[in-house]
Amino acid sequence: MKKRILIIGTGGTIASKKHPTGLRPELEIDDLIRLSGIPQDKCHIEGITIMNIDSTNMTPDRWIDMARCIQKNYENFDGFVITHGTDTMAYTGAALTYIFHNLNKPVIITGSQYPITEEYTDAIQNLTDAVYFAMENIKGVFICFDGSLIAGTRATKIKTKSYDAFESVNFPIVARIKHQKVQYDSRVLGQFLPDDETPPLEIRTSYNDRILVIKMIPGMHADIFDFIREHYDGVIIESFGLGGIPNNEYNIAGKINELVEAGIVVVLTTQCLEEGVEYGIYEVGSQLPQDKIIIAGDFNTETLVAKTMIAMGSFKTIEEIKEYIETPYTILPE
Repeated sequence: MKKRILIIGTGGTIASKKHPTGLRPELEIDDLIRLSGIPQDKCHIEGITIMNIDSTNMTPDRWIDMARCIQKNYENFDGFVITHGTDTMAYTGAALTYIFHNLNKPVIITGSQYPITEEYTDAIQNLTDAVYFAMENIKGVFICFDGSLIAGTRATKIKTKSYDAFESVNFPIVARIKHQKVQYDSRVLGQFLPDDETPPLEIRTSYNDRILVIKMIPGMHADIFDFIREHYDGVIIESFGLGGIPNNEYNIAGKINELVEAGIVVVLTTQCLEEGVEYGIYEVGSQLPQDKIIIAGDFNTETLVAKTMIAMGSFKTIEEIKEYIETPYTILPE
């Protein structure tokens, strides 16, 4: 029997048309299905457009709209594809991963660097690949781009124009596709195989978006942290290297301690894309309170933003929030 695939349109470059003022999302999902020429001899495809926005306008409420659409249609389809703008696609991939609970089917997010109506577009290949991945016997949220399937919590956009726009951070690419043939990385496939039986799909709809991402720079003035204490509930700090925080003239470390004492959620990560952060390797990082500072490990910033918002909306104590954020969703192979 044919697999049933629902394609959900949210806008982005893939659905855009040229205007004098720039690209603007206008095409409906039925237009994308028609223009892509996806063969429907192997699956039954339906489409629905739930928003048509430039992904720079993505919000947590819109993540929840996507999740609710999938929850509403969950029992009627075997897999789901979301067409999405590339600029915030990695945030959405991470957010949906944590919003869903008991997800036992594939949710594949894709888009393109160039509109589907352009001669040199990558949209047709990406959308076709996403549909084939959605027919696979896997579970979870993924990003499909340039023939690669990336775990939703591990994707980051590294290029603004090239077809291979996304990279899998600190985790293998789950699978690759070429000529509709899928090849998995056997080291990680087991994490994404569906369970024989699962409870009904649930979604988490509580979040707290009063967070800020701060990138350390040489000579940063510490008064920015006073502003954070007054106006935000959480902060993700992109530290130097393995977790270095200035502690001399500008004494950022002291200000971070004040945030912690004020009940602000503080997540420590690194500006480096690969290999993550470790607590206490250098003296300038070990002066922070280890029991209250959240150590991000090897998570990328996009994942931390989504996970921190959801954790702060779902849990009350710093101990619960810390445990939730520090626990990895995917497990690195030995």
